[in-house]
Amino acid sequence: MSELAVDVRDLRKTFTGGWFSRPATEALRGITFSVPRGMIFGLLGPNGAGKTTLLSILATLLLPDGGQAAILGLDLIREARAIRPRINMASGNANFPWSLRPPEILGFYGRLYGLHGRSLRRKVDELLAVFELESHRRTPYNELSTGFKQRLALAKSLVNDPELLFLDEPTMGLDPDISARLRRQIASLRSERGATILLTTHYMREAEELCDEIAFIKEGRILARGSATALKERIKVGEVIALTLDPGPWESLGRLPGVLRCEVIDGGVECTVDSAEKRLPEILRFLHERGAAIRGVKIHEPDLEEVFVELAR
Repeated sequence: MSELAVDVRDLRKTFTGGWFSRPATEALRGITFSVPRGMIFGLLGPNGAGKTTLLSILATLLLPDGGQAAILGLDLIREARAIRPRINMASGNANFPWSLRPPEILGFYGRLYGLHGRSLRRKVDELLAVFELESHRRTPYNELSTGFKQRLALAKSLVNDPELLFLDEPTMGLDPDISARLRRQIASLRSERGATILLTTHYMREAEELCDEIAFIKEGRILARGSATALKERIKVGEVIALTLDPGPWESLGRLPGVLRCEVIDGGVECTVDSAEKRLPEILRFLHERGAAIRGVKIHEPDLEEVFVELAR
């Protein structure tokens, strides 16, 4: 068994112009990455970056123009039929027949994966319970709230107990409390079921909370990849120490080791440093030796949004 759930090499996809000589669009321009089994891997990027195109190719819904990819150790093109029973996908733009009820929708997709009879009913009941949809058994799809529609889409993606799950913007457009609940359910898929998850998202907090590794993608290329911590260190987006102090030698702080920059903001001094834990004692000692009166100290850790802004410049 391959240790990699996803192994992509130089994947490329171009959408041709069509009528009236519209220019071709290079959606993917040589994407290369791998995802070990059991990992939650995030793809972040703006609209049009190529995230959905990439997921559609890896889910065998779209053919690439070039490059190679293996899914669960199987060739993406030659062995697509063997891959499909072992994967599933959920989209933030879920769209099921408006008049069907949740058990009917889950039952339909269960039959596509070969379930029937008692085993199908047991799976449907299990998914309705896990995603708290039991009270909506008789509610037509078009009458469900956006949050319940998203839960149903995620429930549908588990009907075959997939080894690899693709989630495309799973919490898009949801209220914060519903998003938080859905993120907990996604995290439990890995911890309780051992699934490998590849998700796309616009939300930096979501990626930082869920993902073991993250890749930033823009204009069909991966700009950087790694854990949230590693990316922050690589881009040198440092932690910020905000000081409230009486007039003192703050200009000299910029010359201390590990201090990347200092500036006055809203009457206080903000020092961007490589490590707040390491540099804060040195800064406080420096100011104390020079008689500065320190009224307050706050530490702000960088987030992935700052990393993305730096990468996208």
